[in-house]
Amino acid sequence: MLLPDKAEAHRDYTWRRDPERRVEDSYAAERFVEEVGFCTVLTDSRRPGPSLYVAVCGRRDAHMPRNVQKDAESSLTWSLKDEVMRRGRLFYGKILRGHATLITPRLIPFFNALWGVPHSMERKILSKDSQLILGILRNEWEMGTRDLRQASGISERGRFNKAIDQLQRALKVIPSDVLYEPSFTYVWSIPEARFPEQMKLRVDREVALKEIARAYLLGAGATARGELARVTGLSAPDAGVGNWALVDEGFAERLGPGIYRLRQLNS
Repeated sequence: MLLPDKAEAHRDYTWRRDPERRVEDSYAAERFVEEVGFCTVLTDSRRPGPSLYVAVCGRRDAHMPRNVQKDAESSLTWSLKDEVMRRGRLFYGKILRGHATLITPRLIPFFNALWGVPHSMERKILSKDSQLILGILRNEWEMGTRDLRQASGISERGRFNKAIDQLQRALKVIPSDVLYEPSFTYVWSIPEARFPEQMKLRVDREVALKEIARAYLLGAGATARGELARVTGLSAPDAGVGNWALVDEGFAERLGPGIYRLRQLNS
């Protein structure tokens, strides 16, 4: 994926691929996500898009090592993720292609419009296990993994994790805390507990596609063919709808099939 030098320099700045702008604490992590709109947590330079791990490394060629437990940058990224999650100022969950994702609150309504499951469709789309877990959390609002497994009667770890992952992708549950003693476990909650106004707001799908495309292009400067779809998991036609809306608005320029550039980048 070859991009003009000007676009790569733009990404170095906005995606914190610069040692002088690298993320070193939870406050910087929150500012970074506010600036880019959304990012994955532990992906590296081999996957396009903004990443907290790459921002912690502060370089373009950041590669996740095989032994992440002994890697200082991976450990710091994991610790920052925990701190940011506890502070509750950003939306956190496995959303974009199943990757751990951080989202600024202003974009939550747009993510919910595209990936969320309406209440009226839950019985049709969500699995029985997912519906069971969601019902319990809506009554309790917060519960640790072990207690939630016991309350749901889903003793099989793989089956429980599959349901939790589906609920996260549908923006129905979020991890609100993580405990390491006496054993590792997440504390689960529902997004309405932290982001009631954002989860309540309803927007048109076309508007959501445009605003997700806008957030990405602001950080990327320019996109290669199919890049927005690869990063977000949107279909190519949906990504095209979002990008074309930015062109119609005068916010972006179309340079070729599937290739778009932030208009201000050319100034």
